Amino acid sequence: MARYTGPKSRISRRFKEPIFGFSKALERRKYGPGQHGKNRKKPSDYSVQLQEKQKAKYIYGLLEKQFHNTFVKAAHKHGVTGEIFLQMLESRLDNTVYRMGFAPTRRAARQLVSHCHIMVNGKKVNIASFQLKPGDVVEVAEKSRELEVITRMLGTSARFPWLAVEPKAFKGTFLNLPNRDDIPENIKENLIVELYSK
Repeated sequence: MARYTGPKSRISRRFKEPIFGFSKALERRKYGPGQHGKNRKKPSDYSVQLQEKQKAKYIYGLLEKQFHNTFVKAAHKHGVTGEIFLQMLESRLDNTVYRMGFAPTRRAARQLVSHCHIMVNGKKVNIASFQLKPGDVVEVAEKSRELEVITRMLGTSARFPWLAVEPKAFKGTFLNLPNRDDIPENIKENLIVELYSK
């Protein structure tokens, strides 16, 4: 299955959450899409776990293979698998560019990275899944600082305790891996762990 390019409001209604940001459709219709949206049966445990995994995939914009491979790497590390998994998703370069406020969405951040507009520690990196380490400096390349998508977003992002952003310098530092309580996404990672553990 390729990356989803359909209506974003449909996904928001499916999970009853603003997955891609504010949605008027979700405000008007607070039930799932389709002719059975209002009369869905009580979901099974498997269905709840699968839905949570799908929601996390849509939020971070990953395909199934990428998502599963990231989980496998997290499972091989010492510690709480679910928390490590979310930390790995948050430390992706495309997600960090989005969190730092250099792009309006994760999809836009991924495009900036793939088009070589982003540098890590002074070197251009065009791999969206690049894993950042504490102390890494992420900055917009000199020639890309006048791009409208970047200048329009500067200074508008929320602050996150694991990132130190200098908007005027077009750069930020990945200070450390985020704590679970600091990650704002409404994801029940324990359900994803249960699903992959079957």
